[in-house]
Amino acid sequence: MAEGVYNFLMIRIGVIGSIGSGKSFISKLFNCPVFNADAEVKYIYRNNKKCYQKLKKKIPNIIKSFPVSKKELIKAINEDGKNLKKISSIVHPLVRKRMQTFLKKNKKRKIIVLDIPLLIENKLHDKDDILIFIQSDKKKILNRLKKRSTYNKKILKNLEENQLNLLKKRKLAKYIVDNNFSQNIMKKKINILKNKILYERSST
Repeated sequence: MAEGVYNFLMIRIGVIGSIGSGKSFISKLFNCPVFNADAEVKYIYRNNKKCYQKLKKKIPNIIKSFPVSKKELIKAINEDGKNLKKISSIVHPLVRKRMQTFLKKNKKRKIIVLDIPLLIENKLHDKDDILIFIQSDKKKILNRLKKRSTYNKKILKNLEENQLNLLKKRKLAKYIVDNNFSQNIMKKKINILKNKILYERSST
C-alpha cells in the first residue's frame, strides 16, 4: 500500500521548491491542514529523549544537551558534512511516523498539504499527490534566508546538496507557483489554484 493512503477522496498536495522559496508561506495559504516537517523536527528535538540519546551516541563529541540545541546541530554539520546523514538517519524515521499520525487524524479532510523539504528525496510522496513547485527570485530567496536565526552559508550548502536537482523537481510538478508578489496577491492566486484542484478532482 502506498505511503499514507487512508482515504481515496483526500487530495494530498506536496509543496516543493528550493530552500527559501516560500514553501511554508504558500502551504498556509491553502487554509487546510498542513504537515510542516521543519516544525515537526523542532518538536522532536525539544521533546524526544530517545532521539537525543541516539544522536549523542552517533555524535558524542558535540551532541551533549537535551533538548537538542540548534547550536550543537550546526556545529556538528559544520565540522563534518557526513554528520548531516547521521542526523537524518535518526530524525527522518521519526518525522515519517508523525506524518502517518497526521494523515490518520485528517483522513476525512478534502485537502491536506505536505510541506516537507525532502518530500521527493525521502520518497514520502504518492503517485497521486499533486505536486506544486514554488519558484522565487534569487534575491528574494536570499533575503528570506538571511532573516532566519539559523542562516549559515556552510549549512545552506550542505542542505542544498542534499536536495534533488531543482529542474528535476520542477518537471515532477503539476503546477508552478511564482512567489514574487505581495501576500494579498498570493492569497488570491492560491485560492484560485485550490478551487481549480477541487474542480478537477470532482470531475474525474
